[in-house]
Amino acid sequence: MWGAVIGDIVGSRYEFANIYKKDFPLFSSYNHFTDDTVCTMAVAEALLRFGGVGDDIFQRELVRLLREYVKRYPHGGYGGMFKRWAADESMGAYNSFGNGSAMRVSPVSWYAKSLEEAEYFAKLTAEVTHNHPEGVKGAVAVAGAGFLARKGKTKEEIKAYLKQYYIFDISCDEWRAKRLPFNETCQGTVPIAMECFLESENFEDTVRIAVSMGGDSDTIAAMAGGVAGAFYGVDEFYIQFARRYLDEKMLAVIDEFTGKYCG
Repeated sequence: MWGAVIGDIVGSRYEFANIYKKDFPLFSSYNHFTDDTVCTMAVAEALLRFGGVGDDIFQRELVRLLREYVKRYPHGGYGGMFKRWAADESMGAYNSFGNGSAMRVSPVSWYAKSLEEAEYFAKLTAEVTHNHPEGVKGAVAVAGAGFLARKGKTKEEIKAYLKQYYIFDISCDEWRAKRLPFNETCQGTVPIAMECFLESENFEDTVRIAVSMGGDSDTIAAMAGGVAGAFYGVDEFYIQFARRYLDEKMLAVIDEFTGKYCG
């Protein structure tokens, strides 16, 4: 979970000022958390308080928490439809295939006791807003990859799992060279994020590769960082830097969640 938060914070500075190289400062006064972290915290708290009490209750409470978190952190840089959904309590899921479902799913990888449970809860967390098949698929793929990484599976095994969802036929260097337009869809960002992890040498390298892809850099880094954190672990050095950007509410949630599920 810390991997996703750190990826978001590091990538935030470059989301609208893309940098197509790996050599850049990780943390500065220009960095901040975004909607990726806000929504990740909401999922974590929902799992802490309501995981296992029934699907309907879990989803209802996740909806409530997502809306509460948006009100608490109104400047997260939310997508237009999600922001509208958060403000309108009568509005249901809106058939989105945006990457909001995949950027917030990392806590599921740690909560789940099996791959099947990770996929199931990823679907539950996605479909309260992103109930388009591509929106659900993105969340399931990231959560499943994170679970396998946490369980010590090899990159070859994780890639084989991911290939049931996406085609991996282009390298990060090739992606970077394309300098593609800004893309916030699952199908346009999840494969890139997973490729960043697959090509990396360690956690920091994953985040640096992800940010260097350009485009939606904070979300690509959050998704890649979440899986990388489960695979490599996250050095305390990075966590202590990232803690400086979070408030007491977020720190309480992430500390409780990691203490319970990430030990």
